[in-house]
Amino acid sequence: QLQASGGGLVQAGGSLRLSCAASGRTFSNYAITWFRQAPGKERDFVAAISWTGDKTYYADSVKGRFTISRDDAKTTVYLQLNSLKPEDTAVYYCARGRTSAVVTTPAESIYWGQGTQVTVSS
Repeated sequence: QLQASGGGLVQAGGSLRLSCAASGRTFSNYAITWFRQAPGKERDFVAAISWTGDKTYYADSVKGRFTISRDDAKTTVYLQLNSLKPEDTAVYYCARGRTSAVVTTPAESIYWGQGTQVTVSS
């Protein structure tokens, strides 16, 4: 089970840190992915981290501004959002696939957190 938190309202240029907390002792066996969905738009890939933690992947739109990391002792994956822009406004979801492999599309993802709202004002 995944639970996302940490969203909020922030001004453009500000920062937030999202958390994806997982229950279960097998957390460290899985890659975790963040997606986001803006109103009226599809759910898009944002970032992912491998189960080993040594590989990270980012959408071009967030590269250099967002950082994904994991703390297996806390069974939590973090997404640090810096230099936020109004177009980053969306509900952010964490998810994982059926296996340990990284997933980059919603169709591959079978377990989802409930989402956390990020709103960036201009």
